[in-house]
Amino acid sequence: MGLTTQQLITWKQQGRPIVALTAWDYGFAQLLDAAGIDIILVGDSLAMVALGYETTLPVTLDEMLYHAAAVRRGVKRALVVCDLPFLSYQESISQAIHAAGRVLKETGVQGVKLEGGHPAAVETVARLSDIGIPVMGHVGLTPQSVHRLGYRQQGTTEADAERILSEAIALSEAGAFAVVLEHIPTNLARMITAKLPIPTIGIGAGSDCDGQVLVTADLLGLSEKQPPFAKSYVNLRDIVTKAVNDFSQEVREGKFPET
Repeated sequence: MGLTTQQLITWKQQGRPIVALTAWDYGFAQLLDAAGIDIILVGDSLAMVALGYETTLPVTLDEMLYHAAAVRRGVKRALVVCDLPFLSYQESISQAIHAAGRVLKETGVQGVKLEGGHPAAVETVARLSDIGIPVMGHVGLTPQSVHRLGYRQQGTTEADAERILSEAIALSEAGAFAVVLEHIPTNLARMITAKLPIPTIGIGAGSDCDGQVLVTADLLGLSEKQPPFAKSYVNLRDIVTKAVNDFSQEVREGKFPET
């Protein structure tokens, strides 16, 4: 039996940190799950790291479904959550229900994530939760709003900090099982985490969140560029490049295969 959203809430109450990473295919999902990751997020960041787009905006719902199904096939333990991509849930609640329903029915993942804590987003979270679709919220820097917000830190003024806090509380009250806090000041993330009964998952939000998430391509040093709050634990770009160069050289010199 895999992890449940209720288990994550219990871990928050126990003070047990939650670990999350992204995946976009079967192979990486299998590795992350075997390593004991708690949440595997099929993030719309795959638009950039797997599909080569400059932002997350172009990725479609069908593309997210394709990748989420592949990820889910590689997972036995972790809770798998799939991002709802841009314009798959913002038009209406019925659109959001249809998109989220397709995600659960066609991929087998256990929850969806959507961005924003404005009233329409909160209403959408409440409706999805009411019909049994687990929802993870996302406030602070919301990449689907890149053309309005950019990639700069959010919540740096008193007014913005109060707005983000209110949004996080509203999402929790609407039934979200967790909230991602992206690129906000540490003290704001600490305040939100203390006030919410559900877990906060930080990315560029300091160490006081209930859990942390990174884009796996950033963690592994596969990204061409990464945000300032990310951390690479290995440089796979260099390792892969060297391996490919070594193979190429051996083929060209007649050293591979050896017989």
